[in-house]
Amino acid sequence: MLTAQITLNDNESQVIQDITEHTGKSLEDILHEAVHQFISRMTAQNRLFLLRQARGLWKDRDDLPDFQTLRHGWDRFEGNREMSHV
Repeated sequence: MLTAQITLNDNESQVIQDITEHTGKSLEDILHEAVHQFISRMTAQNRLFLLRQARGLWKDRDDLPDFQTLRHGWDRFEGNREMSHV
């Protein structure tokens, strides 16, 4: 577990103090929640960034079957699977 020391400006300190009084949560709980939300937001932004980088990954590829061919194969697979349960 990491123990960290942070320095807050007067405004940040006052706002956090107000939050602790309003919610009844401890300073530690408030800071843990803030870090958790920050990590969640950064992870989501990173995921979106990676998805945007992958956009067009298969563009201009001529070695892949077209969508209709793939879909037809999936439909045949689903039909075979359903028949095996009969």
